[in-house]
Amino acid sequence: MPTCILLEDELRSSAKLLASRNGAPAPKQSGFPPRACLLLGCPLRREAPDGPFLLAALIRIQPPKPDDCRSCGEGCGWEWMSAGEDCGCSSRAAVLHCGPDGAGPQRIMQRGTETRNPTEVQMSQMVLPCHTNHCGQLGVGQLLKWIDTAACLSAERHAGCPCVTASVDDIYFEHTISVGQVVNIKAKVNRAFNSSMEVGIQVSYEDLCSGEQWNVCKAYATFVAQRTSNTKIKLKPVIPQTEEEKTEYSIAAERRRMRLAHTDTIKDLLSNSSLQAERETGDCKTMVPAGQTRVESVELVLPPHANHQGNTFGGQIMAWMENVATIAASRLCHAHPTLKAIEMFHFRGPSQVGDRLLLKAIVNNVFKNSMEVGVCVEAYGQEMEVSRRHINSAFMTFVVLDEEGQPRTLPVVVPEPGDGERRYREASARKKIRLDRKYVISCKQTEVPLSVPWDQSNKVYLSYNNVSALKTLVAKTNWVLATEIDKVKMYTVEEDKFLSFRIEMTVSMAAWQAFLLLSDLRRRCEWDDHYASAELVQQVDDDDVIYHVLSQTNSLENKPQDFIILASRRKPCDKGDPYVVAFRSVTLPTCPANPKYTRGETLCSGFCIWQETEELTKVAYYNQATPGYLNYVTANIAGLSSNFYSTFEACERFLMRNKDDIRVGLQNL
Repeated sequence: MPTCILLEDELRSSAKLLASRNGAPAPKQSGFPPRACLLLGCPLRREAPDGPFLLAALIRIQPPKPDDCRSCGEGCGWEWMSAGEDCGCSSRAAVLHCGPDGAGPQRIMQRGTETRNPTEVQMSQMVLPCHTNHCGQLGVGQLLKWIDTAACLSAERHAGCPCVTASVDDIYFEHTISVGQVVNIKAKVNRAFNSSMEVGIQVSYEDLCSGEQWNVCKAYATFVAQRTSNTKIKLKPVIPQTEEEKTEYSIAAERRRMRLAHTDTIKDLLSNSSLQAERETGDCKTMVPAGQTRVESVELVLPPHANHQGNTFGGQIMAWMENVATIAASRLCHAHPTLKAIEMFHFRGPSQVGDRLLLKAIVNNVFKNSMEVGVCVEAYGQEMEVSRRHINSAFMTFVVLDEEGQPRTLPVVVPEPGDGERRYREASARKKIRLDRKYVISCKQTEVPLSVPWDQSNKVYLSYNNVSALKTLVAKTNWVLATEIDKVKMYTVEEDKFLSFRIEMTVSMAAWQAFLLLSDLRRRCEWDDHYASAELVQQVDDDDVIYHVLSQTNSLENKPQDFIILASRRKPCDKGDPYVVAFRSVTLPTCPANPKYTRGETLCSGFCIWQETEELTKVAYYNQATPGYLNYVTANIAGLSSNFYSTFEACERFLMRNKDDIRVGLQNL
């Protein structure tokens, strides 16, 4: 049964009616309490054109006490009635929490059902013949329209004002969708920054006859809230509740960082690329000049192409781009290509009804079984207008499938001189980045090797993987307290064939001081007996460092262990975020394995540091235990050893002894 959001006057009058029926005092205060608990499902009904809906009631029962607020336990002094309580109503009761400082509704929890994010938008579309291509499959352009629509609705639900698409991250399409099948799209805001927010989109499809469902793709879009007046927009924060939401919220900051570094990564790769070497990799004798694949198409923006704000609908622009890219790919292979991936749509500016959009596409490079097509969009107002605005660009990867569904070998493209050769080299760099991203980020954690080779091309993605793996571990909700000695606690969680542990303590110092001291592995041996030494091998940038670590622990071969560790550190992105120091193993050509040592590996470990009060800081160490660590962990859990306690007691003494070290202060500057 649908619910609604009520005006306060309507809500208060409903509360008075229900209070009089139950002999309870009616609420007298104006406005809602700081965290209001609203009853959805009370017996007060009103008929609406589309059927009955439920009114809510707020009842002030007595002065606030923690036990009084049965719904949230936060002592707000408001209580919700269970469904059917004193009213004969059979509907289910639900609770709506309002955020602090009048931030508005943050969460709806319904008894007997799964928790629902208030920004979540679900869309289901039946694939009709008008949506399909020549093969009877859903056109990707149409799918992009639906994706953009659902994401925009989610963003505007959170922002409470008009929003526009700023960018869409890489999309990898796993399946094609046929006529008669149903596309299901779920979009919700993962995190809000100042005036922008990241929206996560999950696309699947189902066969109504068999009931089976398949994942199609996952995407992340960035939306920017538009000002309706001269006031500056500051988006309310997203408050994650579930483990999945907490993970997405935390990693959203890393994805944002990766987007900003993308251009620099391309430049670094281009400085080391060789055009001649790349051309020699092709084994097909058919040569096609890139100029033969060039496509130019003009679209006049009409009212049906505009969104509800009067600008050209972003999904429509993406659909036009996919259309010209498909034509360019077809001209190379003289066949019908299949779109497999899209690399980041980036909207540089808006266009309006009446604008002309010039769409250009050309095959940039061919990689035996796949090709990259570059697309750009320029806007201008009148036919005689000389200056054009570059409003969007993207890169799309196509394949051509044979009768058995396998990619065919493609002709070799010959780039045009000048800009064509630049695009050719950049396409090679982007392919390298895509492979790195898929290898490091997209695989399941059990499929990623412990030690991934580090180089300049994948440094951003290894850093991302390092931090996001730790944040994923932190966000887990099923930690169990295993043992506690004084102020040091050990928690464990076992899943996906991994045993992970968390060791937690509170220290009297500033969080930034603990962050700087614990992020320098060279000083780890001052408090951790497992470390013999740590040598700085490479200073990647301000936030990432590679160390060569020698351990005091012998391997099964009775040799000391050594590690090549990537240490990635992050300062808080927003209030309430922790300082993060993440560690993982990598391989480095300059540090090959030494026969004197057994090369060890660490999958995921690190520190999260929260400033709890002005004087107290919580320090938590996480480790996803590899076989070499299991004996140490299980012995502490079983109570046979207090090694972890003595180690972290030494850590606390180290922090307190060095917190006012002048070198720490200088390093912070």
